[in-house]
Amino acid sequence: MPNTTFIIHAYDDVEPIDIGATFGVLSMAKRVDPGIGMILVANKAGPVRLSNGLEIIAPYSVANCPAGDVLMILGGAAWPQVSKDEQTLDFIRSFARKGIVASVCTGALILAGAGLLDGKNATTRRFAPAGTETPLALMSKLYPGVKGTEARFVDSGAVVTGGGVVLAVDTTLHLIARLRGADVAKEVARIIEYPWSGNDGAFSEATGALKTAAA
Repeated sequence: MPNTTFIIHAYDDVEPIDIGATFGVLSMAKRVDPGIGMILVANKAGPVRLSNGLEIIAPYSVANCPAGDVLMILGGAAWPQVSKDEQTLDFIRSFARKGIVASVCTGALILAGAGLLDGKNATTRRFAPAGTETPLALMSKLYPGVKGTEARFVDSGAVVTGGGVVLAVDTTLHLIARLRGADVAKEVARIIEYPWSGNDGAFSEATGALKTAAA
């Protein structure tokens, strides 16, 4: 099987948990399957200041980003600005012509800004602090052409959107299962001690049962 490379796109004010739930999970996955690779990229190579002051270093810019199979767009408080940033949107659209584009948490609103979710089912974070609108509600308000749905993740084929915060782990495991095999994803979930519910992305809190998240 050819190697699979995940490109993780970071920007200022990304939530650190989104790095851990994507790059961090892939780092553990590489111990199970050495054919998995991950590359961190930002609009400009160098330091990226995450939410609340943590800094990471992106070795590549969008201009010299190596080839990859999956582009993962992260969530963070700066999503309103990033969803209008033409450099970021052009990078996403260009990648979408040749690979899978995925989002976690409010990264879906950035994909919506790029036009990748028009006419599709998609998900993002369902909850927000008291007195503020949820990202899922904002998706419906700002992008009425997107069919917002409550889900752990929604797989539309070329585009995958994931739910909020820790559900980024589910989205990453789903992509591993899809591209590297379910056995790899199950073993990764085991070694990171994560109670992964498997490859069915939707959930029903009313019944406690899973249901299919069809795109």
